[in-house]
Amino acid sequence: MTLDARAFDPSGEAARATDGILADTLHGDARGVVVDSPPGAGKSTLVVRAALELAAVGRPLMVVAQTNAQVDDLVQRLADKEPELPVGRLHSNDSDPYDKALDDLDNVRTSSKAADLTGLDIVISTAAKWAHVQGVEPWRHAIVDEAYQMRSDALLAVAGLFERALFVGDPGQLDPFSIVGSEQWAGLSYDPSASAVSTLLAHNPELPQHRLPVSWRLPASAAPLVSDAFYPYTPFRSGTGPGERRLGFGVASDGSAPDRVIDEAAQSGWGLLELPARHTPRTDPEAVGAVAQVVRRLLDRGGVASSGDGDPAPLTADRIAVGTAHRDQASAVRAALAGLGISEVTVDTANRLQGREYDFTVILHPLSGRPDATAFHLETGRLCVLASRHRHACIVVCRAGVSDLLDEHPSTEPVQLGVTVKFPDGWEANHAVLSHLSEHRVVWRP
Repeated sequence: MTLDARAFDPSGEAARATDGILADTLHGDARGVVVDSPPGAGKSTLVVRAALELAAVGRPLMVVAQTNAQVDDLVQRLADKEPELPVGRLHSNDSDPYDKALDDLDNVRTSSKAADLTGLDIVISTAAKWAHVQGVEPWRHAIVDEAYQMRSDALLAVAGLFERALFVGDPGQLDPFSIVGSEQWAGLSYDPSASAVSTLLAHNPELPQHRLPVSWRLPASAAPLVSDAFYPYTPFRSGTGPGERRLGFGVASDGSAPDRVIDEAAQSGWGLLELPARHTPRTDPEAVGAVAQVVRRLLDRGGVASSGDGDPAPLTADRIAVGTAHRDQASAVRAALAGLGISEVTVDTANRLQGREYDFTVILHPLSGRPDATAFHLETGRLCVLASRHRHACIVVCRAGVSDLLDEHPSTEPVQLGVTVKFPDGWEANHAVLSHLSEHRVVWRP
């Protein structure tokens, strides 16, 4: 262990960062405070703590999240921390607008009308719902959760509802989703498809900016790669040291490639199961089958995950996730798993896996088997999300030849004047990840 590793105190560093954020939020005079957070750094914990401290000093606030699931999770977290604190859950008029478990919380009031919730300490809803709120007195404070997932036009739609705001999000995640093209706005300071944070800082560069320096999710084997590849200007460390998290198996390896890559990942935190180079359909049957076989063997071998902060726990199906780039790939993997008698493993795209956490992940590389490298498959945030969901280990299934593809396939995307170049770009991030994975490669010829 190096002197630098011995000197690093993750809890202390995280506490100092949080104290600075809360000081600017509660006592500063800036209209906005921006917090960058790496994967698993405790964004929700920070949001809950800031909300509680603002409420405790008599400052009612609104909280803006991006999805109903995020809103319901925050309401539940607040109720767990302060069961007596009045919290409003503002919802839509849909038939099933929120998690009905919230009805069992005595301190939570639900309504589709903001006027019914005025006077409560905290009111929480999605950005889409807040955009339709009118005729209420502005809140003195707001907290915007997952702010990098929020488009700037969505922020503009709610900006009149509050005077000051704390923006918390992960800059390495996927860019905000838009169903229409945004080329006509590229390079303009008011690009509505840009993230709320990037537009906010472009117009207000003087706003206080903080970052959370520790990932409590990613193990010591993963944090250096994810930090270097995706967060070169906002580096972070793992909250755990080498060897503090361990994976063991009750059933020995049978010598097959899936078992060998599982053992490699259990030992080093990473595994690359490499199939022969070939251009394939997007739902590559061999790659999909390889993913399913790895998951089947993970379950058959009776894995046990050990962490320094708790008792060993079995590696059950609900603690394993499979990540893909496309929905049809996820559907193909689900079908392959069902054919092997597996139904409880989470299988989804990177977009839907954002913010979620598992003990073990298996991902199908976005560029596996492709003849080209499009902007979609090269988007840095997509690979970042897929490579940062795990607490213990990650296995990447990929066809050989991706490094050559990256070198031989130059960008065909038009250059937009005035657009800030995102760094690192997809080529650099992919090369960094593949270079590291090459040290943990298991070749398979199905």
